[in-house]
Amino acid sequence: TGEKYWTGKQLFSTILPKDFNTSFRANICNCTNQAECKKGNCPNDGYVIIRNGELVCGTIDVKAIGNSKGKILDRIARDYGSERAALFINQVTRLALGALMNHGFSTGISDEDIPKEASLQINNNTQECIDKVTALVDSYRSGTLQQMPGRSLRETLEVSVMQVLGKARDDAGTIAGKYLGMDNPAVIMAKAGARGSMLNLSQMAGCVGQQAVRGERLARGYWDRTLSHFEKGDLGAYARGFCSNSYKSGLTPTEFFFHAMGGREGLVDTAVRTSRSGYMQRRLVSALEDLKLTSDGTVRNTVGTVIQFKYGEDGVDPAKTVRGKAIDLDDLFFEVFGDEAENFNQEVEKDVGGDYGSLEKDEMEYIEEEGDGEDMDDLDLDYDGGGE
Repeated sequence: TGEKYWTGKQLFSTILPKDFNTSFRANICNCTNQAECKKGNCPNDGYVIIRNGELVCGTIDVKAIGNSKGKILDRIARDYGSERAALFINQVTRLALGALMNHGFSTGISDEDIPKEASLQINNNTQECIDKVTALVDSYRSGTLQQMPGRSLRETLEVSVMQVLGKARDDAGTIAGKYLGMDNPAVIMAKAGARGSMLNLSQMAGCVGQQAVRGERLARGYWDRTLSHFEKGDLGAYARGFCSNSYKSGLTPTEFFFHAMGGREGLVDTAVRTSRSGYMQRRLVSALEDLKLTSDGTVRNTVGTVIQFKYGEDGVDPAKTVRGKAIDLDDLFFEVFGDEAENFNQEVEKDVGGDYGSLEKDEMEYIEEEGDGEDMDDLDLDYDGGGE
């Protein structure tokens, strides 16, 4: 018909600065082989490459425009100024709203449905793990359990049981995720970083998992047992807070009680941590409010006393840093070598045994995501002291 159509990548490219260049792994990328992603051949379109303001490949998610994690937004604010960053935020918001108005996006409880085959696999996997826990308890009672260095026999049992039951929940999530698929709206939200996580979905569809208080299995309650529904001295999985059901299938009365125990600790911990950190910030602001950075690079108070000879000991403006570092090696290589920067990285990788710029950065980001992973309002209070 001669009518011109636009791809999503072309539309997104219209709001980028014309000389903008960057590349990074998107949050949606789950490739084990980073070399494939580096070449833009990610099967999930999970490696973002932008050249001269054109989105060549990749998926735009929380890694690109998210709060504190957004590579594109951070780079625009750092290199083009706050006004250009504000314009980008306005334009990307209008673009996203237009996409939602025309295409639509919704999720419901049916998105957590998995076939009977998946439920059977999860049940079999969970039963195997419970049998392993029973075997560990039996070996503990018989004195044949191999003791870990620096731990008592009982501590060894608890650590081993937590590892086995943690794997049960993770495996259940893997099975459920495989059957839910990447086209599932709930999975899209979790993978893109919009809301929730795959852990939330695995608990909804697969298995809620072990409930914990202060990082340990539940122990308090009645004399030598958690609830009167269990025998005294029972160290098994179910008697100490393991929930084999999912939120979709529903919890048993004892599982619901254990879940409430773990959830209460999460709520209290969040409230206490928020008040403590807020008060600490208030005191720090009060202590530092009369300090200023002078034209000679020193930090002085109101009477001119030198507090620091060079701001931050290095004189680097935090607003211009890249995740705490003065420069981004990948960006520097691209500015110097252009499109040959990829080949340069590969040559360095051969010489030093690792990607000099990107590999270390990707690993650090992965560790940070595993460590905190989400903002305060997205915390998954489970396993290590919570209920969901």
